[in-house]
Amino acid sequence: MDSATLAKALAAAREAAAAAGEVIRHYWQQGVAVELKDDATPVTVADREAEQAIRKILQAALPQASIYGEEYGLDGERGGLMWLVDPLDGTKSFVRRTPFFSTQIALMEGDELILGVSSAPIYGETMWASAGGGAWMDGARVQVAGTSAMAQASVSIGNVKTLTTDGRWDALGALIRDSNRIRGYGDFCHYHLLARGGLDLVIESDVNILDIAALAVIVREAGGVFTELDGAPLTLDTRSVLAGTPAIHAQALQRLHL
Repeated sequence: MDSATLAKALAAAREAAAAAGEVIRHYWQQGVAVELKDDATPVTVADREAEQAIRKILQAALPQASIYGEEYGLDGERGGLMWLVDPLDGTKSFVRRTPFFSTQIALMEGDELILGVSSAPIYGETMWASAGGGAWMDGARVQVAGTSAMAQASVSIGNVKTLTTDGRWDALGALIRDSNRIRGYGDFCHYHLLARGGLDLVIESDVNILDIAALAVIVREAGGVFTELDGAPLTLDTRSVLAGTPAIHAQALQRLHL
């Protein structure tokens, strides 16, 4: 994609995230009924209306791109240009009145993630990045920390149910013992902290690509490394994350790749 088209796409993604934020803030104040999907995860009218608002803007700005959304599935074909959209990532937090939810919008070109916007309207942070353009938070460029020793590393653990069932659980325990401190910020929050130097490593074993595609672009453009737990590149089937500063990611990968 040429630089002008990429800039146009990024502007559209930011506009779409802002439009979704308006929907989300409305229902945050008003309250919503909660339904359960077939997989027993919650969904609300805020999720659906936010995705509708996003799709309208993205389709107008880049009509040649497919859109794969959390609530309405795939519109178009896989491959080529494809938007990845989670209009309200963290619905469980939303319905329990905690601010750890966000709108996630990413763009793929072939197998490559080339831009991402992560907007947390109630928490109060918006980050964005595009390939080669750096990572930004509310207009200021951000960078991962320079942490290189595990003894100085701050580690955040997210969804790790699958990880607890195999030998990596013991390896994670040893890594935690050797780190400086352990936290569990979860959702968008620990990736934002990683990208702006507040954390050094994020570990998750149970995610969906729509949850983390935009965040991967942001962390990478901030100078971090973002892979699956075994070091593999992200795909549409990704279910795990190992993200960190370059040195800490390399050490964690060696420990966890059993």
